[in-house]
Amino acid sequence: MNGQHTYSEITTQPDAWQDALAAFAHLEGELRRQWTAVSPQQLIFIGCGSTHYLSQTAAALFQALTGIPARAYPASELILFPERTLQDAADSLLVAISRSGTTTETLTAVNQFQQRGGTAVWTITCYPDSPLAQLSDLVLPAAAAQEESVAQTRSFASMLLLTQAMAASLAGYDITPLLHALPDIGRDLIAQAEPLMAELGRDTSLERLYFLGSGAQFGIANEAMLKMTEMSLTPSQAFHFMEFRHGPMSMGTGKSLIAGLLSPTAFTWEHQVLLEMAEMGAHTLALNPTTAVSDTEFHINLPPDLPDWAYPILYLPPLQLLAYHRSLAKGLDPDNPRNLTAVVYLDTAVF
Repeated sequence: MNGQHTYSEITTQPDAWQDALAAFAHLEGELRRQWTAVSPQQLIFIGCGSTHYLSQTAAALFQALTGIPARAYPASELILFPERTLQDAADSLLVAISRSGTTTETLTAVNQFQQRGGTAVWTITCYPDSPLAQLSDLVLPAAAAQEESVAQTRSFASMLLLTQAMAASLAGYDITPLLHALPDIGRDLIAQAEPLMAELGRDTSLERLYFLGSGAQFGIANEAMLKMTEMSLTPSQAFHFMEFRHGPMSMGTGKSLIAGLLSPTAFTWEHQVLLEMAEMGAHTLALNPTTAVSDTEFHINLPPDLPDWAYPILYLPPLQLLAYHRSLAKGLDPDNPRNLTAVVYLDTAVF
């Protein structure tokens, strides 16, 4: 059956979250010890494809929670433009995120960072014995999130959860009760969201999809765009909420679906953007983490009253299911997206 691996990986992912949290609990003391020893002036998060978008969210969360400057780059930027990205390597902690731990650009970027006197390298990966892990001072593993399918779903979410735990822990939060509640929240969310995501995914009159997210949610919006593009070959784009009003809103028609990853902090502004797009004739979907009522056409309610840093992972399962059902509706196989492989290897001679 087309998509059987992807469907299983999406719907069982809370089990992988639970495993990642157990691994984090085991390493939390070492994480804090190394953090104190390194005392970085800034963090650089890198990844490729999905993990670059994960890096965007991780950097936003880390800077907001700890006050330490954090930047996110595609790994290739460290290789191609080191004078712009690695000028402060000696004062920086590099956090490399990779599902496989074998992606050529990520390995080469880590080597570049180390050659320039980088302070330390931490890795978040699903393969704790990978070449990338061997280059690292600390490895946060999500081994139970390994996947059969090409597109990242439970691996992305599990590695994201490790970045959320890392940022909150180093910021001094008591993270244990909340983080250990997230797997059960995820199971309930998947059950709640799937009927609507299946309905919207099967609606092939929706020719274009737009994902709006601001703050830490922007990286998640980019990842939702990538999943929709990879799995279903549907034209999709991601924007910050307010930026969508500066030109892109001209694409809001009855043939488009605009999915808004609403945040607790900026709900009023972001919700208004969705209402404006609905007035222009677009279909709208709100993922709502507040107690405020969303009067958009479609909505998924996330649990209210969680801290902002806990939310990013919860936007993922509904949007992954949307891409999965859209792929099936178009007669595609989400397990094996066209022209893609699970790992990208490049000729290192070009570097």
